[in-house]
Amino acid sequence: MSLHPDDLTPEEARRDHWEMLGFLAINAGFGAGLGLLVAFAIFWFDLGGVGASLSRSSRPVLPALMMAVPLALTFAAAVTASAVMTMPYRRKKQR
Repeated sequence: MSLHPDDLTPEEARRDHWEMLGFLAINAGFGAGLGLLVAFAIFWFDLGGVGASLSRSSRPVLPALMMAVPLALTFAAAVTASAVMTMPYRRKKQR
């Protein structure tokens, strides 16, 4: 089996994969935080009367979570997808 000069050693490939996963995890966390911030803003500014409805509810936690969690997941997916499309790629070895 011949290796191409640009092939990474197993250790370099493993390190490169962990770096990419870390990059994606940071972006997913940022997106989730952004989604939670948007949900909080909807509640705080009472858009569509959501905040008032929650404040009058006897159990506001479940409806708030049912709105905030999907928003956080959607924003996390969108930011992660944009990170994948703009992921920096560097050649690890030069010819």
